[in-house]
Amino acid sequence: MKAGHIALAWRGRSHANYLAFLVHRLSGLALALFLPLHFWALGRAIEGEAALDGFLRWADRPLVKFAEAGLVVLLAIHLAGGLRVLAIEFLPWRNWQKTAVAASAGFALAVGVLFLLNAAG
Repeated sequence: MKAGHIALAWRGRSHANYLAFLVHRLSGLALALFLPLHFWALGRAIEGEAALDGFLRWADRPLVKFAEAGLVVLLAIHLAGGLRVLAIEFLPWRNWQKTAVAASAGFALAVGVLFLLNAAG
């Protein structure tokens, strides 16, 4: 490829829709990597009350609560990204879609902040 063609190829990657695409895929990957830990935590309940109580005491730490808020943000980001994909697939292209990308990011962060405030209370 010539230098001009490479610059054209990378220019599209700085577009808000490409960044939304990337964040949606990365949040999905992070959530998929979280699933084994989630199933392990559910397994504590099967092993008995003492194992579950030990896990719940560990999960009551501030760092774990912060990580849970991050997980909630990832879920909200992934949900908003999925809704964006549905809008692209089924609605005609409009200029407001760039604004929708920014609004979905704000929504995801707001959900995480609300989760943190609820966990702290």
